[in-house]
Amino acid sequence: MSSLLRTEPNFHHPQRTPAQRYSAADDFYELLIEAHRDLSDEDSQALNARLILLLANHIGDLRILQEALNTAREAGG
Repeated sequence: MSSLLRTEPNFHHPQRTPAQRYSAADDFYELLIEAHRDLSDEDSQALNARLILLLANHIGDLRILQEALNTAREAGG
């Protein structure tokens, strides 16, 4: 299984086992949906682009980012 698909944070330490599992997935999804509420399609796409760049900058590990891109592309259709 891909490390991206596990529900554990791995920011800057992809080999380290976290002390606790990420459990706020539903909460984050709710925040994400709310952030897009009432936006046009164009504004929603711009928000997604900004969010992706901010999170990529926070993760800061090209190997993890490549894995995320590959996983997202494979899951897409």
